[in-house]
Amino acid sequence: MIQIGNENIGTFPLLLAPMEDVSDPPFRALCKEHGADLMYTEFISTDGLVRNAEKSIQKLDIYDYERPIGIQIFGSDFEAMKYSAIIVERHKPTLLDINYGCPVKKVVCREAGAGILKNIPKMIALTKAVIESTSLPVTVKTRLGWDVETINIEEVAERLQDIGIQALSIHARTRVQMYKGHSDWSWIAKVKNNPRIKIPVFGNGDIDSPEKAYEYKNKFGVDGIMIGRAAIGNPWIFREIKHYFEHKTMLGPPTLEERIDAAKKHLSHSIRWKGNNLGILEMRRHYANYFKGLPDVKEFRMRLTNTMNYEELQEIFSDLYQKYKGFEYSGVVAQ
Repeated sequence: MIQIGNENIGTFPLLLAPMEDVSDPPFRALCKEHGADLMYTEFISTDGLVRNAEKSIQKLDIYDYERPIGIQIFGSDFEAMKYSAIIVERHKPTLLDINYGCPVKKVVCREAGAGILKNIPKMIALTKAVIESTSLPVTVKTRLGWDVETINIEEVAERLQDIGIQALSIHARTRVQMYKGHSDWSWIAKVKNNPRIKIPVFGNGDIDSPEKAYEYKNKFGVDGIMIGRAAIGNPWIFREIKHYFEHKTMLGPPTLEERIDAAKKHLSHSIRWKGNNLGILEMRRHYANYFKGLPDVKEFRMRLTNTMNYEELQEIFSDLYQKYKGFEYSGVVAQ
């Protein structure tokens, strides 16, 4: 059983990665329903938290049905990181996670996210300051290093463990790679096989199918797998992986009815959390993913993204079902 702090998260947990503008409460609700064992909020700016910025404060919202859940923060200022840890603790998540992996330029240029991979002593000092500021278990998500010439994840893992982090998630790319090229999980295996490493080590990067999850679990010996982009519009990937682990057979893809039901639930959660107008607007980015694979579906996507009326959206879902109810997803007839 994998344990972080006092929380048991399963024998081989599947984690939903923190993704900006994706892993908000509406999306997390669906991933939890379909088998995610541990989820994280979108990453939250510590500068925003100390300024009481509305967008940052809203991202702290977590719900009991999501547990166990981690709130993830990023930043580079010591006082802001320490004070943010205190703010996060008031919201009572399962754990506090620090993002040292985001490769986006506007984050990196502030020596936050993956930007700190050029300054490992500061990374260690920042992490230690956060650990000393909270009673929550503190975990870290990071990358292999800044570039292929400076991969230092083995050293980083030891130093982070030594100061008290309780789990480590590793995206198996460098910052320079961004999200391009192939991830190299052999580096994660080196960390996991280090006899000094006792904390859980989770692998992240390119897990997009149950077969690959099973292969990487066995090949690289990780304690769990973190799934990011493959879950967008596909919260069923968690149940599919668990089914494959148990039965060594593939579940059929979600039916049309399940896809429409997921889109409806996502929309309803979004409206409840963000209000009618913003909830409907921010849902628009998800429709293409939910209905990917349907032929000539552009007409329905356009209709879904051109109305602000909830009742009309329900009618469009109904029309979509009537048109495609006989369509086959990889041999499975849509119900």
